[in-house]
Amino acid sequence: MLELDEIRKVLTPRPQYTEQERSIVYAALTYMAKLLVDEGVNVIIDATGNLRRYRDNAHVLIGDFGEIYIKCPLEVCMARESGRKAQFAPRGIYKKGKTGRSATVPGLNVPYEEPLKPIAIIDCQRPPDDAGRQAAEAILERFGGRHG
Repeated sequence: MLELDEIRKVLTPRPQYTEQERSIVYAALTYMAKLLVDEGVNVIIDATGNLRRYRDNAHVLIGDFGEIYIKCPLEVCMARESGRKAQFAPRGIYKKGKTGRSATVPGLNVPYEEPLKPIAIIDCQRPPDDAGRQAAEAILERFGGRHG
């Protein structure tokens, strides 16, 4: 599991979330995934990847790559942020975006480009067990039996 927010702390200890920085971080994340896949390791990338070109790069570099789109309205994302228990995720991003302290919050100040052909679209308001089961089924259907 490659978690972007954890990796970002190493690549950019004082992140600015600029377009250039995001491009570098996503390119590094994709390259790490490619190296692991080349060694026969199954990889899940946990990242927003707000621009389609980041994900297109992963398709090109990794080849055998599938996207799962967790479809979540911005209002739900904002409401859930305060209770988020993610260890590495930044805090208060939506508040910073709404008050102008950050101009690069995906879905708020910068675009989020939906995937064109995800292997699954998961409604974020489904019970977590159901959503996880749907994601696992899509992964097994797309990749089952071909990897490690």
